[in-house]
Amino acid sequence: MEANPTKQDEGTTPNDAPRYEITRADLPLHCPMPGMSIWNSHPRVYLPVKAEGRATCPYCGAEYVLKD
Repeated sequence: MEANPTKQDEGTTPNDAPRYEITRADLPLHCPMPGMSIWNSHPRVYLPVKAEGRATCPYCGAEYVLKD
């Protein structure tokens, strides 16, 4: 399962949407996620979202929120 951006754009770079809602099926969480265009993005970084239910990418500032 892929992250669902909270705005209408899909298939965009990770820093295009400020907030993504993810599920446990998306774990382990990394940014950029599958389905995101990465040709002009940053290196993959794994984010510890399970501890607090949210995490922010240090490269692009995208916020990920665990929804289940």
